[in-house]
Amino acid sequence: MRLLGLDPGLQRTGWGVIEARAHVLRFVAAGVVATNPGDDLALRLDALYRGLQAVVAGQAPDAAAVEETVINRNPGSSLKLGQARGVVLLAAAHAGLKVTEYASKTVKRAVVGTGAADKRQVAMMVRMLLPASGRVAGDAADALAVALCHAHHQASRDRLAAALAAVRPAEPRA
Repeated sequence: MRLLGLDPGLQRTGWGVIEARAHVLRFVAAGVVATNPGDDLALRLDALYRGLQAVVAGQAPDAAAVEETVINRNPGSSLKLGQARGVVLLAAAHAGLKVTEYASKTVKRAVVGTGAADKRQVAMMVRMLLPASGRVAGDAADALAVALCHAHHQASRDRLAAALAAVRPAEPRA
């Protein structure tokens, strides 16, 4: 399964693609969709949407995972970040991708082992788990962490579903 991780931001939205097959995770690509801070908000949101459309078209993911927004102290910044996050969700949904959302602490816990990890620790663990990724930009590393988190959670959900299916009594035949 090819997974697209997204770390929303109005100025820089990180994206990262990994392949998850059984217990093997492989780095595919990562990058950032950047907008011009001097442009009007509508133009920036449009640039973000179009940039993400190009990423989805070029990478052909099977599913997407998005980090939930952390509320800032500045209400204006939080509102703009929320609008960017909405565009990120919309771009993935318009591409027909199933979108799963994860809290920042959940992502950090899945990748580093603690929800209190800082960006440097997350980037280091991404490099360790996906050595082929090399040194990617902070936003791209965060997006790869979201994809890794989704791969781990999806694998757990799949194992649980298989275990439940194995213990369920057979349906009576008519």
